[in-house]
Amino acid sequence: MKRRIVELDLFRGIAVILMVMFHGVFDLSYYFGLDIDYSGGLWYYEGKLSALMFIWIAGIASYFSRNPWQRGIRLLLFGMAITAATYFLDRTNYIKFGILHFLGTSYLLSVYFKKISSFMLVLLAAAIFGAGTYFDSITVQNPYLFPLGITAPYFSSLDYYPLIPYFGVFLLGMAFGRSFYAKGYRVFGNLGENFLSLLGKHSLFIYLVHQPVILLFLIIARKAGIL
Repeated sequence: MKRRIVELDLFRGIAVILMVMFHGVFDLSYYFGLDIDYSGGLWYYEGKLSALMFIWIAGIASYFSRNPWQRGIRLLLFGMAITAATYFLDRTNYIKFGILHFLGTSYLLSVYFKKISSFMLVLLAAAIFGAGTYFDSITVQNPYLFPLGITAPYFSSLDYYPLIPYFGVFLLGMAFGRSFYAKGYRVFGNLGENFLSLLGKHSLFIYLVHQPVILLFLIIARKAGIL
């Protein structure tokens, strides 16, 4: 982009806060054994909202991106690094195709959808959502189709955002970017830099470091007798 759209950074900042809150709850439950249900109810939807916001905003940003290939490859490399790190921690349940894998792949695919009309993007998104509903009802023996949302019975992943159905959200973001932001419209008008937009501007860095920081804090808290 020639000039950053501050309110997109603000929305990213909100998503960052929601993400940190969800992962804090997840860590307390998964690693420290507290009785907190993160797989349903309020915390599940709070975490899912964060991810959907990131995906939707990425779809908008991809419409303006001058080099989506570079951004996509970088995100995929970070995603693979997280795969390696989580595999080292737990070989039975690690991140196979998480949010960074998804976003990296989506940026690479976005170059083939930029010239498609907004109306067609919405129709494609609806078709992808429909396919996702169908894929949720089936399992296959092939263990390598999980990036598409088609899984084997024994599949597991700590973080999982397959292309189907979530690429539909990305396409809706692309359509909204063309129909709204590309025409100069803004939700908040001429918004200046603020705390939330600064968080959003550095969302990738925060994503990469926040889990080790949270875990370190929780370990210290447990040793201090707080947990």
